[in-house]
This record gives sequence, structure tokens and C-alpha cells, in this order.
Amino acid sequence: MNSLWQVFLLAMTPIGELRAAIPVCLTVLHSNWLSCYLISLAGNLVPVIFLLLFLEPISKYFSQKFKICNSFFNWLFKRTRKRYHQSRIKYGYLALIFFVALPLPVTGGWTGSIIAFLFDIPFKIAFPLIALGIGIAGVVVTFATIFGLVLSKYSGWQALMVTVTVGIIIWLVYNRLKKQKGWRNKKKK
Repeated sequence: MNSLWQVFLLAMTPIGELRAAIPVCLTVLHSNWLSCYLISLAGNLVPVIFLLLFLEPISKYFSQKFKICNSFFNWLFKRTRKRYHQSRIKYGYLALIFFVALPLPVTGGWTGSIIAFLFDIPFKIAFPLIALGIGIAGVVVTFATIFGLVLSKYSGWQALMVTVTVGIIIWLVYNRLKKQKGWRNKKKK
């Protein structure tokens, strides 16, 4: 199988998405960054289309076929929409873009499609928002991978490990300071 097809299929997976496909394409296959980005983006968008189009009919089918599914879906939709309706109004659809754009393992096109389904966002609104989020995530992952490759090429893998370690230490210190009393956002009495 052609290696770029493998990247396309890897980008379609629910856990990896383009967060795994782009680094594999750049590091293992040594392809050019633009083709890695575009193929991974296309591969990540394919399941989003199917999820947005078919999640609702599938849930309706199971709700009609099985009583327990009907009560579960009713409970889930009521609870989710009631609980998060205010934040949806407050932040609008930008929250969906930023959620999908975060290059973390649990965020992405698959989860964004499920969120759009839960909040009953129509396809013509949800798909462009999710596609924009995936595009932003792809840019972030591409540049982070290229930065890591350049850093490891000119400084060795040790410098890359030092950079990651320093980043983790800064994050831990920041969180610890944030938890301390009086450091940030003091509550007014």
C-alpha cells in the first residue's frame, strides 16, 4: 500500500487523527510538510462527514428499536443540553472550533462531531466549524513536529528532551503557584 494512503487512513482513526498522522508522515516517511498536512487533513475530515450525517439517524433507529436506548438517549440529551446550554450561548460556536483545534488525544474531529450531535448543531454549521478546528490543529501539530525535528537535528535528542522537561517543570510550577492562596485572582470579600 502506498505510504500516503497509510497516512490518510491513520488520520481517520478516532484516537490518532491527524495528531498521529502528521508526525508519522514527517518523521517516518520523510514526506514534505505540505503533503503531510493536506493528506492528514483530508483523512481526518472523512469520518467527520459520516459522523455528522449518520449519528442522528442511528440514534433514532436505536431509540425506536430498543426501549433502553430511547430512555438513555433522552436522558443524555436533556442532561447535556440543560447543563451546557448557558455556556453554548455564552461562548457560541467558537468553543467548538477551539475544542477541536486543541491538539490533545481526546479532542478532535470525532469528539467535535459527537458534541455537535449532542447540541443539535446542523451539518451546514458544524462541518465548517469542525473543519476549521482540524485545520488549526493540523498547523499546530505540523509546526511542532518540524520544530522538534529541527531541534533534534541541530542539537541532538538530548536538547529536545531538555526542552520538554523544562516545559513540564514550568507547567508544574505554574499550577502549584496558581493553587497557592493570594497568588492569582484573589477573591474579594
